Amino acid sequence: MDLEYSAGHQAFRDEVREFLKGWPLKGDEAKRPQEEQEQIFRKRGIEAGYVYRAVPKQYGGSEQPSDAIKDRIIIEEFYAAGAPRDLMSQGAGLMVPTILEFGTEEQKERWIPPALTGEENWCQGYSEPGSGSDLASLQCQARLDGDEWVLNGQKIWTSSAQRAHMMFGLFRSEPDAKKHEGITYLLVPMDAKGIEVRPLREMGGGYEFNEVFFDDVRVPVSNTVGVRGQGWQISRATLVHERNLIGNPNMMREAFSDLLDLARSRTLNGRPANEDAGVRRRLAEIEGYVQTSQLSNMRQFTASNKGKMLEVMRPMMMNKVAGTDTMQMIMKCAYDLLGGDGVIAPTEDELDTWGRKTTSSGWVLQYIFSMGPSIAGGASNIQRNIIGERGYGLPRDLRRTS
Repeated sequence: MDLEYSAGHQAFRDEVREFLKGWPLKGDEAKRPQEEQEQIFRKRGIEAGYVYRAVPKQYGGSEQPSDAIKDRIIIEEFYAAGAPRDLMSQGAGLMVPTILEFGTEEQKERWIPPALTGEENWCQGYSEPGSGSDLASLQCQARLDGDEWVLNGQKIWTSSAQRAHMMFGLFRSEPDAKKHEGITYLLVPMDAKGIEVRPLREMGGGYEFNEVFFDDVRVPVSNTVGVRGQGWQISRATLVHERNLIGNPNMMREAFSDLLDLARSRTLNGRPANEDAGVRRRLAEIEGYVQTSQLSNMRQFTASNKGKMLEVMRPMMMNKVAGTDTMQMIMKCAYDLLGGDGVIAPTEDELDTWGRKTTSSGWVLQYIFSMGPSIAGGASNIQRNIIGERGYGLPRDLRRTS
């Protein structure tokens, strides 16, 4: 495998690095709220052609020629700089590619631009009580009344619903249809009359997940994505983007680098923790998993760049499981390095930001949160069955028939 970049691509990397010197923002712009700063920087990234390159300009993207190597360089450098990057929100990362593939022209023009800049936040209305891994059993109802859908029911584990302007979600529009049929994909304004959001307090002390209740909520028929009753097929496209986002090897590398910094700063038996033989073995093992994920990602990247999609599908199915397992290993190691500081409760600021890995309590919150992604986006045990059965043609797992 040739891991070297051409002179032209290396020059492009230098250009990206020069652009990234503009982050963090400086002067009066640095005094603005963090959310506004990220919006400013994303807009500049779009103008420079580094962000949302695959999205047409008419929908707010930068519409650059397809170049998988340049895309990879941008991702690597944005992560290295800690800059606001592409595909890190439910709107830009999940809704936008789905709308680009299945939405109408009006939907693309209306919903994509503000999702890219972060001016409109989105949440995902999929899971329901009793319908998590078996998502197709969902029962939240959508009844057609003239030119409007009337929604009734409940969603649960809805991330960021308390901050979202919009929801993309699945609703049962034909209650008598087969389980995977009769489901419609809808775009729902979160300020619509009849919507109630209730927080679900987490063991870390904060809340990111919510319950969302619908009581005769009216949504225009024009907010239907794709064809009525075919929402299940559309949702699978969204889930592919979600699972690849969760299994991003750049996130693992970033977290592992933070872990190394922590090991250097902590003391064990009177010496820096990273000099302890046991800690070093543990760090080496974890880095092996990180490097393996990066290597697999490179192979997927190479095959995809050559148009060999069949070679990409199987390892792509494993990205999510491998990513969540590795992130849990990283966070558990960090938690163990904290020692007695591991009982320090997170501050209110850390609860609001999911925990910054610069304080002991921030690491505690990250450790607690790392347990969630093994359920979110498809539980790991269910994903292993899917990988074995659909990816490798193994016999179906034993299931109860009654």
